[in-house]
Amino acid sequence: MPIAKITGQGLAAIGGSVALLWVCIIGEQVQRRDAFQERERVVREVRLLQHRPRSVPASAPSPFQHHRPHVAAG
Repeated sequence: MPIAKITGQGLAAIGGSVALLWVCIIGEQVQRRDAFQERERVVREVRLLQHRPRSVPASAPSPFQHHRPHVAAG
């Protein structure tokens, strides 16, 4: 003699809850994998930027010019 019966609606609710739980678990794993790959990409880019030779300016600013000349509007 059963103590309690599960109705069709209750069974559907349990099934839906289990399916939603699996979607959350799989979604979390996908996000973790993407975050790990993004972190690897950023670390790789930072290392490349640190080892890249510094750029040299085309010309140094003149030490004699202290301000910019203004052009009068005509």
